[in-house]
Amino acid sequence: MKNSSRRGFMGKAFGAFAGIGAVASLYAMKKSWDPLPSVKAAGFTTLDMSDYNDNELVTEKWRGKPIFVLKQDAKMVETAKANQKDMERLIKVGDSYYMVAIGLCTHLGCIPGYNPDTKDFLCACHGGMYDATALVTKAPPPRGLDIPPFKIDGSKLVLGEAGPEYTAMKENGITL
Repeated sequence: MKNSSRRGFMGKAFGAFAGIGAVASLYAMKKSWDPLPSVKAAGFTTLDMSDYNDNELVTEKWRGKPIFVLKQDAKMVETAKANQKDMERLIKVGDSYYMVAIGLCTHLGCIPGYNPDTKDFLCACHGGMYDATALVTKAPPPRGLDIPPFKIDGSKLVLGEAGPEYTAMKENGITL
């Protein structure tokens, strides 16, 4: 009788130890599957749009990609208003209009350069050109620069989160 109670205790103790080990193993596996904090932080980038100057290209970084932000001056907005397609690509934050696009050529992924005098972009690899709203003005790029998912939050633009303005652009075929 003494042996059986000792044997029962040992069985229960081993079962409890194995159960704790199983739970710890599952927890460790779950932690290894979760994205790292640096990856989570890279998912969203918040830009304060009041920091930008007219006709001055600023390159930000989002998910390892260059993001072009170009605040449109009054003349650029007038030019864009003349062509509805250009105006649809601009993002209005407060009273200002901005061109925000992923700074990779849609032809081969090169990074186009901006010329503030002519207010256009040139991809030197194959001679493709984009206007100040990032629409193609000279081939070979198949489409304008892509617009990253964004959400307008007061005077800030949150990249990586699809707000109603971005959703409307996507539904209208303005961006992919």
